[in-house]
Formats: sequence, structure tokens, C-alpha cells
Amino acid sequence: MTAVHGTSVDIPTPDGTADAYLAHPDDNSPHPAVLLYMDAFGVRPQLKKMADRLARAGYTVLVPNVLYRNHRAPVVELPDFIDLAGRPEIFQQLMPMMHALTPERIARDAGAYLGWLADCPQATDGPVGITGYCMGARLALRTAGEFPDRVAAVGGFHGGGLATDAPDSPHLVADRITAELYFGHADKDHSMSPEQIERLDAALTAAGVRHRSEVYPGAQHGYTQADASSYDADADARHWTALLDLFGRTL
Repeated sequence: MTAVHGTSVDIPTPDGTADAYLAHPDDNSPHPAVLLYMDAFGVRPQLKKMADRLARAGYTVLVPNVLYRNHRAPVVELPDFIDLAGRPEIFQQLMPMMHALTPERIARDAGAYLGWLADCPQATDGPVGITGYCMGARLALRTAGEFPDRVAAVGGFHGGGLATDAPDSPHLVADRITAELYFGHADKDHSMSPEQIERLDAALTAAGVRHRSEVYPGAQHGYTQADASSYDADADARHWTALLDLFGRTL
């Protein structure tokens, strides 16, 4: 098994300093870079384990705290296991922070993250891969549209609100994307309805974007997160297969 080195890093941005977790194979060699966008619960042991798993597969993985303007991670206090009973109180704290993360702020931050990876000695030159979970799937889609020359592949899993009626909906960047995209939608996800999935696919198809969109039967929003009650082992395994296949083809 590949040894992995994980460490905390700070990333200067136009709006401050984003704390982040960096994981890479511990072999003194550069590897293709992956930007892992967090779910709403943020940078915590679960996401670090996911980053470590990607690093063992041969990637240098950066997991920024995208809510850094509010607090270093953990942004809010989290239990070891996030169940349904605790979600309302947690989201009551997180929602204002998430809503404050405007498309303009997302773009500025993404430029800082990608620039940092470009200078990272543990990362190879060339375009990066992105994987995003929950809110992170929205950030991944926007980043691919804002920086088409820097992003080769995007995996989005149980993403919500990817193709809404809003004038700044993430799917509207489709015509700027050159990356290959994969989406693993949760079957039981009120934040990503069949209508939104159809709208997203239509926009990507019209723009000529290479993509694949799949609905995971029976999976709930958050199915990849083993520290939450929404976890689905079968759907999570399917996500890993799809993601590693995507990155293996493109990075």
C-alpha cells in the first residue's frame, strides 16, 4: 500500500487565508493534482480519509476550507457521527455562510487554489482534476467553467442545486467547460430533482461537453460520507469506481 503524507497548509486568497488539508504519496515525486471540494460539513476526519485514499491512488490532493471567511475548520462544532436529529441545528449555522459564498467569491477562491497547486512541488505540471460533494459539486462545476484551461476532469457527487431557475445557476457555465464531467446523483435527493438533472444534461449536451450523468438507486443526499446517517456503502463504492476511472483517463 502506498504511504501517504498529510499536512495542514494555508492558501493566500484575495479575501484572506484559506486553511486546507494536503495529501500526497510519500515518495518524493510529483503527482497529478486533484482539488477536492468539501460538502457543507467541511474539512474534518472523513474528508481527510477520502483525500488520503485518492493520494494512495497516486494523486496530490488539496482540500480547502471554502468557508474560511467565517472560521478555520471545523467551522462549526460537529459530532463524530452526524445523524438526522443533529442536522437542523448544524445547517442553521452553516446556511448563512454557504449563501455568502457567491459565484464571484467562488471564482476568486478557485483561482487561488489552482494557483497554489500550480506552484506545489508535490504536484505535476498540467491540468487538474476536481471532485466535489454536496455543495462542493456546485463549486466544482463553476471552477471548470471559470478555468477551462486548468481543469481536465470533474466528478460531482450528490450535488444539489446544479441546474436551478436562478440567473446564476451553476449549469449556465456549460458553454465554457472543456473538461470531462461525471455526475453521480442521489436517487432520493430533493435538492437535485429529475427536472434539474434533465436541465443539466441538456445544457452540457448543447455545449458539447463530454459528460456522463447517473442516478444511484436508493441513495440519499450525502451517500459518500461515512460519518453521517446518509451513508450508503454500495453507492459510495460505485462513486470511487467512477471517480478513479475518470481521473485515470484524464490526468
